[in-house]
Amino acid sequence: MGSGKSLSLKTGNKLKRKQLYISQKKTEGKSRHEERHRRRREEAKEPELRRKRLETNVPASIDKKRIWDEVDDDALGTVVDVAELKRRRIEAEEEQAAREADGVDDDAEMEDDEDVDSMLGSDDEDEDEDEEARMERIQSQRTQRNSSIAPSTTSTNLDLTPDSLASQFKNLFTDEPLPPPKILVTTSLNATIHKEAEEIAAMFPNSTYIRRSAHRYGHKYSVREICKFAKNRGYTAVLVVGEDQKRPSSLSICHLNSEDVPPGPTLTYTIRNYLPSKALIGHGNPTNHYPELLLNGFKTPLGLLTAKSMHTLFPPQPEIQGRQAVTLHNQRDYIFVRRHRYVFREKRQTEKNVVSADGKEIEALKGIRAGLQEIGPRMTLKLRRVDKGIGRAGSEGEDALKWEWKAKMEKKRTRFNL
Repeated sequence: MGSGKSLSLKTGNKLKRKQLYISQKKTEGKSRHEERHRRRREEAKEPELRRKRLETNVPASIDKKRIWDEVDDDALGTVVDVAELKRRRIEAEEEQAAREADGVDDDAEMEDDEDVDSMLGSDDEDEDEDEEARMERIQSQRTQRNSSIAPSTTSTNLDLTPDSLASQFKNLFTDEPLPPPKILVTTSLNATIHKEAEEIAAMFPNSTYIRRSAHRYGHKYSVREICKFAKNRGYTAVLVVGEDQKRPSSLSICHLNSEDVPPGPTLTYTIRNYLPSKALIGHGNPTNHYPELLLNGFKTPLGLLTAKSMHTLFPPQPEIQGRQAVTLHNQRDYIFVRRHRYVFREKRQTEKNVVSADGKEIEALKGIRAGLQEIGPRMTLKLRRVDKGIGRAGSEGEDALKWEWKAKMEKKRTRFNL
């Protein structure tokens, strides 16, 4: 008698083929179930087996295959890992400093080679001792080096901002403390998404939503006029929510800066998959507390500029008692925006303790669980443009357009800009 698959191909009765197919799937599922439980029992006895299995069974995702530009440049358009680039530069500086500390110089070596005859070199034992002492000094310097600057998680470290990026956008990347954010939110002309725009404005503390004039006799102010109005009244940024088919379709963030600095830059995003709070099952209601801001996955110079732009829209000191968090998670150049309320509770009897990557339980998290309740709204952003001034029309000069997304950038599925 053949296998179930062969029987299903040979059987002419449709109902019989269906029964054979169902029994075949049940047999396969039962074998996988038994294999999984057998492996679990073995790994419970020997945790080393679980560690080896997790090391070998690494999924080959697109994020794992991500490619970078092989250049020693941290300009705005280059796709380089800022943390890795800074690490390489630090190692090169340490190696150069170690050579200078040892008195090793290329010119000095050449002069020594000219002065000293090759037939009258120093003794081999003395050379070995000098080499051992040199290696010991280099090893001691390396042991005193600080820990790695690369983050161990996906959190973004804004301290890694390159100097070239900080010099281009001095108003954002400044050592002086930025003023408290005060944001003006509006829409495009004759918009109908006032509820959605008000909900987006509620995500940003100290924000005010003002409707654009839709009256036929009203003055239709441009974005540049609105920015001038807002800057004179102490606002730090202007957000313009675009509309397409009565849904939010774009978001433009224009930084107004101080009085003696012209406005800019302006970052333009497209909005996808917008879901209002009422469409989320079991959503919570927001409070007026300042939320915590989580920036994840921004690694390139352009990603750090995007993260810093969002960072300036939230107060630097969150109100922890509100237990609210806004997450901006970058994955494959799509920024997922989520807002949650969290609570720490006791572990239920049916729940297991949190384990680390090696399968061991984390002592500090025993008996503790974090519950999340999404507040909303939920949306996905994609960066399209970075302009020097107030949008496309308000930017002047050769470097008016800092960066723009183009379709050719997605020819390689493993190359990302943020």
